[in-house]
Amino acid sequence: MQFIIKLKIRVLKRQNLLRTSRYFWYFRSSKITAMEKKELRKIYKQKRAALSPERRDKLSLEIANQLIAMPIWNFTYYHIFLPIENHNEIDTEFILHLLAGRDKEIVISKSNFEDCAMTHFLLTDNTKIKKNAFNIPEPVDGLEVPDQKIDVVFVPLLAFDKAGHRVGYGKGFYDTFLSACRENTIKIGLSFFEAVESIEGIFETDQKLDFCVTPNMIYNFSS
Repeated sequence: MQFIIKLKIRVLKRQNLLRTSRYFWYFRSSKITAMEKKELRKIYKQKRAALSPERRDKLSLEIANQLIAMPIWNFTYYHIFLPIENHNEIDTEFILHLLAGRDKEIVISKSNFEDCAMTHFLLTDNTKIKKNAFNIPEPVDGLEVPDQKIDVVFVPLLAFDKAGHRVGYGKGFYDTFLSACRENTIKIGLSFFEAVESIEGIFETDQKLDFCVTPNMIYNFSS
């Protein structure tokens, strides 16, 4: 099935850019040790803001390349986030091309800032994308997909540690969402930067990742 993704984000000719790459199931030492979430948010927002558009695109492509070799492609429903451009987030269009090329069902979400809940919709050729008041690109409406149906979730983050804990923007959207998914739903963090040693101030409601993918390696927290 040919899948035309109609997103209002920059379109690049990327069919020949994705290449198979090796991945590694070990941890590399980090220069940043144990820190509180608030401090990590500040540091990694600055680190991400310092990336040039060219550097961001290169690192985003390398992350997509890492995913190719992972044993995650035998499922059906894949949830992915659309990047907030002014936050210099990972450009997930590379991953969207991978999913579409493998005829996967792609799921994207709409956020409710009143209760920090997310409603999930199937991405189709007819899906209309609109930025909300916080500049987050979201589906206007569409065919809803329940949490329990999602097999794989690509999780945005600012920082993560070697135990699989993550730091997001602090609203709890993904912790709420992931807690409602099946126990065997695969949670994959995506990060421009490597892991810190540990994150302090972890809550019981914080959802751990199964993997985290960076441009250089894949961290496996599920073994």
